[in-house]
Amino acid sequence: MNAEPKANRLMAFLPLALFLALAGLFVWAMFGQRVDRHASALIGKPVPPILLPDMAGKTLDLASYKGRAVILNVYASWCAPCRVEHPMLFQLAKDKRFVVIGLAYRDDPSKTQAYLEELGDPYAQTGIDRQGAAGVQLGLGGVPETYVISAKGVVLTRHQGEITPKIAGELAQLAARNSAP
Repeated sequence: MNAEPKANRLMAFLPLALFLALAGLFVWAMFGQRVDRHASALIGKPVPPILLPDMAGKTLDLASYKGRAVILNVYASWCAPCRVEHPMLFQLAKDKRFVVIGLAYRDDPSKTQAYLEELGDPYAQTGIDRQGAAGVQLGLGGVPETYVISAKGVVLTRHQGEITPKIAGELAQLAARNSAP
């Protein structure tokens, strides 16, 4: 007679135990052993060969900038955070130890032109990645996204999201430290 009430008490705790086990599993899945979403397979590797038409009717060839550090900013006219970060790009462009290059991602060139006319053009050159092929080569997660490439042509870092004054300073320091081949 004693065994039956004891079994009922254990069964009463079973739903709570299952709930706690599932909650623990969810917490582990959300926060445990995850890959850094800001990581890039390109960090420490040569920048992929990117050849694109540019806004001036010429060709953007990232390899032609070897010997100079590059801050490559991927943006689009339809991107609201890109507009917010735009003044930071002018700040970066003032530093002559590196060059700031733009990459208009999946954008209509006429809209890109209007965007640059409205906000100003901080870029030494802007490539047009209308179909997004260069974005795929870079492993682009979205816009805005900014890469620092050393004078040796090696990707040093990737920043996802808008550039704040603090981030601009960090990107400038990294580019300047890696401006000599």
